[in-house]
Amino acid sequence: MIGMKTYSLLAAAILAALAAGYVAGRHSQPAQTQASAAPAERKVLYWYDPMTPDQRFDKPGKSPFMDMDLMPRYADEVTDDGGVTVSARQQQNLGMRSEKVQRRMLSAPLNVYGTVSTDERSLRTVAARANGLVEKLYVAASQQPVKKGQKLATLWIPDWTAAQQEYLAVRQLGDRNLNAAARQRLALQFMPEDILHRVDKTGQPQTRIDVLAPEDGYLSQLFVREGAQVSATQPLFELTSLKQVWIVLDYPPSAAGQIKTGSKVTATAVSQPGEVFHGTISELLPDVDTVSRTLKARVVMDNPQEKLRPGMYLNLSPDVSAQTEVLAIPQEALIQTGSRNTVLLDDGNGHFTPQAVTTGAMRDGWTQVISGLEEGQSVVTSGQFLIDSEASLRSALPAANTPALETHQHGGDL
Repeated sequence: MIGMKTYSLLAAAILAALAAGYVAGRHSQPAQTQASAAPAERKVLYWYDPMTPDQRFDKPGKSPFMDMDLMPRYADEVTDDGGVTVSARQQQNLGMRSEKVQRRMLSAPLNVYGTVSTDERSLRTVAARANGLVEKLYVAASQQPVKKGQKLATLWIPDWTAAQQEYLAVRQLGDRNLNAAARQRLALQFMPEDILHRVDKTGQPQTRIDVLAPEDGYLSQLFVREGAQVSATQPLFELTSLKQVWIVLDYPPSAAGQIKTGSKVTATAVSQPGEVFHGTISELLPDVDTVSRTLKARVVMDNPQEKLRPGMYLNLSPDVSAQTEVLAIPQEALIQTGSRNTVLLDDGNGHFTPQAVTTGAMRDGWTQVISGLEEGQSVVTSGQFLIDSEASLRSALPAANTPALETHQHGGDL
């Protein structure tokens, strides 16, 4: 009996030990499986506020700029070239689109403004031929219109009396050579030919001369008054013709490639509805407006009916139809900052890299690229983040990460 009882107790102890081991094994097996399945911890480079990605912090916490937690930037999200790799799923979520760099004719109409000014080549100064007196003045105000041949003033020039009397005395001698020499001396005193004819015809000294307008125009300046004494070569009037005028055209630096010497220009004026004027760009002026920073060009425009007056404001349309093709990108692809212009290059495999560019004219939704890109490259036109440095690029694009995003094994993927 005692032996049988001892055997039963021993068997019960063995069964209990086996049961305990079985239970312990069942509990320990999932723990070991979980531990082996846990991924390695990702290395954090820094923390940042998605709204100010260029600011970095060395530990997590609340953003000092916004009421939100700082986000980590992991080492596997940064690539050596300053770009980022975005998965196809994330590109779709962000609505990212790209466009090829291509050659285009940026020939959209260019509308600029200009001001009518006097054609300085038409200025004529009418001066006194000798010392004398303004005996009669027929025009009394500047800006007065005049016609060619119109009498402007009558001058009395007593200094001509002695020379003309000497000439008349020599003529009576009948010596042709002496007569020609005496007449030449009169011409050297700036006596006009009509005065000499009157001396020959009347046989009397002619000391009064009428000053006539040399052409149609207006008096831009009046230098004398009736009764004033004048000296030889002294300016009396300044006349300006309006048959041809200058237009000073103001245009932005971005249009410099479209404004060329010899280009045709059409113009309209509010004061002349329905009228269209035509001219040609004659010169690109060196001055830059210190206030508006615009460039200037000179347009020569015929004005036979004198409808254009100095000081008038015109709407100008230079002819840019003959422009050549230029390298261009969509205007929305350009990331503009105060110091530079940047685009995001798309290599077609989900990798995006910032690229600085130099731009030119902007027309019809396209921007000319002077340097930084080549034809056929792709640039992001939608879904890119506005950035102004390589550091903020690395921070801004991955900052759109959400809990639903997938992280791939190769570095920098989203």
